[in-house]
Amino acid sequence: MDDAAIRQVRRFNRTVTERVGALSGRYLGRQRPLGEARLLWEIGPEGAEIRELRARLLLDSGQLSRMLRSLEAEAVVRLETARADARVRRVRLTRKGTAERAELDRRSNRLARGFLDPLSERQRERLLGAMAEVEGLLNASLVEIGPCDPASRDARACLAQYFAELDARFENGFDPAKTTTADAAELKPPAGVMLLARLRGRAVGCGALKRHPGRVAEIKRMWVAHGARGLGVGRRLIQALEAEARALGATRVRLDTNRVLTEAIELYRRSGYREIAPYNDQPYAHFWFEKRLSASRSGSRARGPSA
Repeated sequence: MDDAAIRQVRRFNRTVTERVGALSGRYLGRQRPLGEARLLWEIGPEGAEIRELRARLLLDSGQLSRMLRSLEAEAVVRLETARADARVRRVRLTRKGTAERAELDRRSNRLARGFLDPLSERQRERLLGAMAEVEGLLNASLVEIGPCDPASRDARACLAQYFAELDARFENGFDPAKTTTADAAELKPPAGVMLLARLRGRAVGCGALKRHPGRVAEIKRMWVAHGARGLGVGRRLIQALEAEARALGATRVRLDTNRVLTEAIELYRRSGYREIAPYNDQPYAHFWFEKRLSASRSGSRARGPSA
């Protein structure tokens, strides 16, 4: 990445922060900085769990606690413990907080109109289209990929959604019990690994690797949530799984797939997988693919946002 690209990103950031008024301690003309105003918006009419706010806004515990204490001191929010689980803390808007959030909402709409009013119709279309593209790309840059316990709540939730989608899309439905095995024990090192893709702390995709004899690894359970498709999550999961395969000593990666999963088939082919003869008796498979792995440049497995 060259210096010109870095300068362009920084110039864009300066323009946006100036235009939205982030530099002022009185965001939208109110006696409140931007961070606290955004926090009020995210808490919303229904309230929110504190851990969800932390993940959604990418705040550390100390920073979020300070902001919440400030808002609580002004009687704008109140903190409470969830009835079902005393370990879970929630925050809700008070009547005063609800009124302030509504006023911030009105002022935010006025600010947005201020972006668009000076522009011609053609310029508005260009700006809105550019905003949508930038939002998607920024969301893509926020996706983090890393290993997980295949028996964890998030992993099981992803697999449940994956199985439900296959059941809806396959011609005769889908029964996991009829497929080749990929249970939790087979997806833990050294037998294998399972990866989760997360966006703002929420699991939006998964992929797993199962080790076989002969320095072969098999990709299993590849799935991306509908709301995260188009962000390149599937491509990054494939790359991260290949890095894990190298770390496990594999020189080849295989996978099978169903003919209705056209987008997955296209992804595999774009990623360098070639069609081979069937290597298993998977009842739902119509295509079998393989890729020979090149040596890792760094010798280390992929982790985090760079995976």
